[in-house]
Amino acid sequence: MTTLFLILIAVVILTCIWLNDISARIGVPTLLAFIVLGIIFGNVGAIPVYLDDHSFAKDLCTVALIFIMFYGGFGTRWEAVKPVVRESVLLASAGVIVTAGLTGLFCRFALQWGWAESFLLGAVVSSTDAASVFSILRSKRLGLRNNTAPMLEMESGSNDPCAYMLTAIMISVMNGTASGASLVWMVFAQLVFGAGLGFCIAKAASWALQRMKFSTEGFDTLFIFAVAIAAYALPDLLGGNGYLSAYIVGIMLGNEEFRGKKSMVGFFDGLTGLMQVLIFFVLGLLARPAELHRAILPALAISVFLLLVARPAAVMSILTPFRKYSFRQQELISFVGLRGAASIVFAIMAITGVDTLDTQLFNIVFCIVLISISLQGSLIPLAARKLDMLDAGADVMKTFSDYSENTEMQFSQISIVAGSAWEGKQVAGLGLPGNVLIALVIRGKERIVARGDTLLLSGDKVIVVTKTFEDKQTYLVEKTVKPGGKRAGHAIREFSHDGLVLLVKRGEREIIPSGDTVMEAGDVLYLIK
Repeated sequence: MTTLFLILIAVVILTCIWLNDISARIGVPTLLAFIVLGIIFGNVGAIPVYLDDHSFAKDLCTVALIFIMFYGGFGTRWEAVKPVVRESVLLASAGVIVTAGLTGLFCRFALQWGWAESFLLGAVVSSTDAASVFSILRSKRLGLRNNTAPMLEMESGSNDPCAYMLTAIMISVMNGTASGASLVWMVFAQLVFGAGLGFCIAKAASWALQRMKFSTEGFDTLFIFAVAIAAYALPDLLGGNGYLSAYIVGIMLGNEEFRGKKSMVGFFDGLTGLMQVLIFFVLGLLARPAELHRAILPALAISVFLLLVARPAAVMSILTPFRKYSFRQQELISFVGLRGAASIVFAIMAITGVDTLDTQLFNIVFCIVLISISLQGSLIPLAARKLDMLDAGADVMKTFSDYSENTEMQFSQISIVAGSAWEGKQVAGLGLPGNVLIALVIRGKERIVARGDTLLLSGDKVIVVTKTFEDKQTYLVEKTVKPGGKRAGHAIREFSHDGLVLLVKRGEREIIPSGDTVMEAGDVLYLIK
């Protein structure tokens, strides 16, 4: 059984990768493919994975959302969002409340739901999804005018905690456990413990990263992994908002400089992608197509109301007083408010937390997310173009913390030996190209900052700075010549089809080879393939 389960996981992941490529080519948001895949496996697959345990799904998706929230902050570049941080925070808090309130009123009076159920649905779908928005902006390289991309990044990355708090309040109201004092305490604990502990955890983690030396490569990434989990768990244990804490820890650590950060960005980017896949796949597994027909019409009505009324009202009521955001920009920000992973998690929380729900809340949220991602998400590039909000000179990648403002450089060391071409020459007389810089000369225990008149002597170690070479088609490999192997005793030119040999290491010697260099057993070859 375990083997079949592992095979199933492998098939799902490989299929998701395949669907990712297809969705990118046809312009449909990638996450839609994962929902479809979940529906197939959960309902019509050769080996259906029938998931009907909503409590298990809630726990699974809660863990996944922790890393999505953490990386939402970790991947945000503070310098990019700083000019719009005030507006973004207002959209992520007051904007969510306005959206939830208006949607609740629509459900109450247009759909004739009960008051509590109406505002519960409003809370569940009140936040926007950063993953869905930026998978489109990044894949299409949509540069937007007037700091629109940074505002969308910070708002969509930070508005889930407010939606979570509203959902928790409405669950408490529907269960009859809410009172004036308890609601005030809940809001206080959510905000104070969530923000306060998040700040303290981030400071402690930053202090540890600057002082700890990890003996094994990769343990620093595991350390941050554990910090992300603690960032949610500790505040949640005290009644605080764990998602708010995780986001704060993420944004503070993501804008710190520490060793190994670049590899962590790649790790958490991949992990977050996997968590998004998990949530949308679980959504597909939980969906029952035979039951969705009753949810389609109310979901369509709510989606249209969100798109045309609730979201624009929230955005315009907040941004218009600032007097620097055009109507076109506000329209685009309103349009880009997609519903996604968080809405799914909060819907599962609602149906597991309230036993008296009369509406098909989960099925309705399923349809809302499906409509939002498939239709609304696909039209974002067209909407940006029609609203004249595209900026050819803007780089959307500058919004993220893994963006480097300057060209990435690499340090290399050159040893000056007696009789070499650089011995006895000044740095200015070497005739180096403009993209190569001698930064430092190490002479014994002396470290000399290189200038044009710095004289290079035999025994010096010269630190050269060059632009990093990145090419997926070219890479360096290392091969050892084996005794009796096909290369031993033969000239390098006979194996030119294997790649270009840059260096031959023979014992303690390093040989710059030519085509006539004969390879010996034990030689280590460094080749470019």
